[in-house]
Amino acid sequence: MGFGSYDESEQQQQNVADEDDEDAAVNVHENDYEGEMTLETGGSSDDLIGQLQDIKEKKEANEE
Repeated sequence: MGFGSYDESEQQQQNVADEDDEDAAVNVHENDYEGEMTLETGGSSDDLIGQLQDIKEKKEANEE
């Protein structure tokens, strides 16, 4: 086989694979959610920032 040659059987198999891909279209609305979401943090922002600072201090103490 020279440059630019191809095996005809490979070309036929490629066409079959392309036809299968057309049937496998992506449905972007398959997992749409129509509902409500609520979030309960259980603490104020100041409390959460305080907890984060405590975690950082403990991590620094363990690294020393």
